[in-house]
Amino acid sequence: MKAAQAGSQTLSRGIRILEILADADRALSIDEVAAELGVHRSVAYRLLRTLEHHGLASRDAGGRIVLGAGLAALAAGVQRDLQQLALPELAEVAEELGMTCLLAVLLDGDEAVTLVSASPRRTAAVSYRPGHRHPITRGGPGKAILMGLPESRWPDDVPETLRAEIAESRARGYTVSHDEVVPSLRSVAVPLNLPGQPPAAIAVIHVSFPRPEDELAERLLVASANLRRASGA
Repeated sequence: MKAAQAGSQTLSRGIRILEILADADRALSIDEVAAELGVHRSVAYRLLRTLEHHGLASRDAGGRIVLGAGLAALAAGVQRDLQQLALPELAEVAEELGMTCLLAVLLDGDEAVTLVSASPRRTAAVSYRPGHRHPITRGGPGKAILMGLPESRWPDDVPETLRAEIAESRARGYTVSHDEVVPSLRSVAVPLNLPGQPPAAIAVIHVSFPRPEDELAERLLVASANLRRASGA
């Protein structure tokens, strides 16, 4: 039993390291990873060596730790049908608006995780990698997922100010955010609910809006309708 518990703890810590690296906006040192994980440096080192062996973590030229390319192969299998369905539509929106367009889905009941994103080819755009996670109580995509859920499925700690904001968002049909997840980034998002898929949202992000918010939302609503039609909803 103790061996099983130790194995589970090791697995849990390895997964937590991947989450720490995914949430970081830069490469981390082993000491920083150990501090975030709450373990001795030697423990973090052993865990990282295993992750490196499987291609899930790697080191940059300075020896600092980043996510490894092996994660891409794993991520490719996550919600594969939804990714394949959404990507052409996201790419079309990105090109038309000159903004990065992404699809986020509900994870563990209280987080939004970016499943797939597309950036315009001819315009400088914000990079927003798949796997980025944040609470559904923050950011345009998160709040759009929250907006599409019945309140019985909301996290318990949703403040009254956010409840009022979501009510306003429902009335106009979209959510907005500024500096809530990544400093200086703005977003507009709409809910996306497809049969057989987790609650989701489509969003565009940029440091500034090239068009009024309602025009951006209107284009996202068209994309949402197109995806619903393509999925047979």
